[in-house]
Amino acid sequence: MILDPASVPERQAYRLMISAFIPRPIAFVSTVSRDGVDNCAPFSYSMGVSSHPMVLGVSIGDRDALPKDTARNILDTREFVVNLVTEEIAEKMNLASGDFASQVSEFDEAGLSRAPSEVVRPPRIAESPVNFECRLLRAVRVADNTVFFGETLRLHVDDRVLTDGLVDVQKVRAIGRLGGPRYCRTRDVFEMVRPKITGPKAARPTEAR
Repeated sequence: MILDPASVPERQAYRLMISAFIPRPIAFVSTVSRDGVDNCAPFSYSMGVSSHPMVLGVSIGDRDALPKDTARNILDTREFVVNLVTEEIAEKMNLASGDFASQVSEFDEAGLSRAPSEVVRPPRIAESPVNFECRLLRAVRVADNTVFFGETLRLHVDDRVLTDGLVDVQKVRAIGRLGGPRYCRTRDVFEMVRPKITGPKAARPTEAR
């Protein structure tokens, strides 16, 4: 199949995109509104942008042509926390994805605990073993989405998921997003050694970025 994405309806293009661009990490984003209401919601259009400084990107679409609570809160406060989603909190993450009124906290609806952040106002999700406290660097409008780039001011990692100072994929048991209602686990892991390059190309970095 060869398809021009512009030739199909928006809903069909969305369904095809999320079924083909897989797996995707889930950014479980916690924010706080101007009125002090804590919000948390999952987004799978997300990525790591750079490591020094440590910058994350989260793309958030509109709902009924209006910004979602998370997007509005980030624009209002310029702060957010990206929490990792694990198998342990998958069901609660799914509950938090519901379309709740802005005055309702998904923390309470999903049964999630708040943990104080160090340098930003939004709370961390206590059940998540990895949390990135972020300050907004830039918000870029792309079609009906806004991409938020946030610099990580504090990184919290539960010691229980560390091995030799790094997050251990077997311990953290993160989940990823697929198409439709489907998710994936990260238990089946394999390794490949980078090829050795000789000659003039040897000085070029070979690690995928």
